[in-house]
Formats: sequence, C-alpha cells, structure tokens
Amino acid sequence: MSKKSPYRLMQGNEAAAEGAMAAGVRFFAGYPITPSTEIAEILSIRLPELGGKFIQMEDEIASIAAIIGASLGGAKALTATSGPGFSLMQENLGYACLTETPLVIVNVMRGGPSTGLPTSPSQGDVMQARWGTHGDHPIIVLCPSSVEETFHYAVKAVNLSEKYRNPVILLMDEVIGHMRARVELPPWSMVETVNRIKPNMPPEWYIPYERSSMGVSPMASFGEGYRYHVTGLVHDVKGFPTSKPREARENILGLFKKIERGFKEICLVDYIHMKDAQHAIVAYGCMVLSARSAIEQLRADGIKVGLIKLGTLWPFPRFALEHFLPQLKTILVPELNMGQIYREVVRVNAGRAVVEKINKINGEIISPDEIIKSMKGLAR
Repeated sequence: MSKKSPYRLMQGNEAAAEGAMAAGVRFFAGYPITPSTEIAEILSIRLPELGGKFIQMEDEIASIAAIIGASLGGAKALTATSGPGFSLMQENLGYACLTETPLVIVNVMRGGPSTGLPTSPSQGDVMQARWGTHGDHPIIVLCPSSVEETFHYAVKAVNLSEKYRNPVILLMDEVIGHMRARVELPPWSMVETVNRIKPNMPPEWYIPYERSSMGVSPMASFGEGYRYHVTGLVHDVKGFPTSKPREARENILGLFKKIERGFKEICLVDYIHMKDAQHAIVAYGCMVLSARSAIEQLRADGIKVGLIKLGTLWPFPRFALEHFLPQLKTILVPELNMGQIYREVVRVNAGRAVVEKINKINGEIISPDEIIKSMKGLAR
C-alpha cells in the first residue's frame, strides 16, 4: 500500500479558501466576480460540511453587510471579490473599521478602472485598499506571492482581524489567484488560530469600547446576554454617538494605537540576498516571482542585487527599507500599476538611494528579462 503524498496541486484561490477555513472561518457571504469566484464556489460546498454558512448575496454591498452582521454574532466571517465589487464595499468597510468589527475581505485584483480587464492581472488596488473608504482609519493589507503562502496569509489575515478587531484585506493579484502549484500544507490541527478577546465581567459591568492593555476592546457576541450599542457614528466607550471633541479624538486615536502596538507582528517582510546587496528590488504579489528569477541571473552576472519582499503592504513596513538604505545605491520597484508602492518607497527613501520603477498596466506581467534590463541600466 503506497504512502499518501503530503503534496497537493492547488490553485491560489483554493489556498485562500482552505486557509480561511483552517483559521476558523465558518461564514461566507459574497457575489460571484472574476477572478475570485473560485473562492465562493469552494466555500459553498465546504462550509456547510463544516457546519458553517454560505450565502450568495444580491450584490457586494449586501455581502459585506452580511459578514459584518455575522461577525457581530460571533462568527469568523469572510467575503471575496474583485475590482468593481471591492469599490462597492468601501462604505461598509469604513463602518467595520469604526465599529471595530473583525472580518476578512479577499480582493483578487484585476485590470481597471471600471470593468477594466476582468481576466487579466493587475496590482491597481493597492492604494484603494489603504484609502478606499473615507476618513482617517487604520487597515491591514496582506499580499501573498505564491500559492502556498496564500494559505498561510489567509490564516494570518483571520488571526489578525480577530486579535486587533480590525478588518483585514487579503490582496491577491489574478496571477496568484489562478496559479496552480504543488503545495504541502499543515493539517488544520497544527494551524495556530486566534480568537477575539471576550469580556470576563458580568453583562451589567461591560463597557464595549473600553480598551485592554494592548489597546483592543473585549468583544461580546450578540445573543450572549451583553447588550451594547453599535453605530457608524463616532462614539464613546459605551458605544453611543458623541460629538464631544475629547471623546471623538480618543475614539479615532484608539483605532490607530492598537495597530501601532502590533506593528512588528502585522508587518510581514522577507529578505533574499540582502546581506551584501548594493541594489535592491522591492516587490510583492506575482512580481516577486519575476524578481527572484531576475536576481539569480543578475547575481550570476556579478551585480549584487537583493530582494525586499513585502508580504504586508499596509501598514507600510518602512523598517524593511530603512535598515538597508545605508548600503544601497539603487532601488527598483516593479509593479502592475502606475507606481503605487513606488510612492511609499520614494517617501521612506528620502533621497538617499536612486529609486526607479518599472510598470505595466496592459494586463501583462513584467518579465524577469525586463527587470534584468532595468536593473543593469541602474547599476551601471
């Protein structure tokens, strides 16, 4: 009898669904949209088998409203979308930020704006993920660069949303979403999961937005006997609307402080060949695949190039750059947009190294050869 292989052939969207379930997601509400639909298709079958709930909603506005309600009821909740659907979710995303409702949105990016290039890769939603909903608010955005990493980042997204009571966006590009690869995933029993902090006092003592030492308020689920007010208005510690300047300030600052406290845990960054690097490529998503291939060839040609791989896009992990800036002469940022992370790199760099970008917005990826050509031009 042959031993069962630990490896599986898996698509990126499938890995996102698998990771979410492993982290404890048991509620999905969504609307089909290319190129994320496989996530909904998989969860429509798997969640009922796990005792969870799947609902196909009438649109993306209703989808995010449904997962907000499910999360308030105690469920780990997720939706998946792309481009136009992500745009429709922005108002309720802001509501989830202010009410500190943990949830995960998977956005598999496609070409835009508007209907754009539905089946082609893009990284055009990076700034929208940060600033799409109005007002000052913190957000956590993770961006995997492989199929196997997508599983682990999906787990991380759910865990961070629960730990910090904050929406988390798993931002994938179409290449990663539809790529198939051989992966070895841990059994769910080996996956570390995080659950939201629950109140440990009697219901009559519960103050819903009184912050713990780590800046996060304990969260009671509806139906557990804890009655409290939830509103999209700026509110006091009891959840009731307020226009008092001090209370308003504390409400908004509190949203940021909890993310600032967890900054190092939230920021996922990997370094390849950076120890002796004189030149660096900063990449995320599918551009990491092209960059890694390019770096091996550049190194073989005697150019000391390294890779700073961003797994977290927001909050922007500026320390990843700052640590290496004293040794760097040039930085290249390849992106499938007009230069959205490039702007952050320029800001953090503050004129110390030469920063250049290479971009495509036509539905094609940037090849390793194109990165090699650009880097050789910079490194002269």
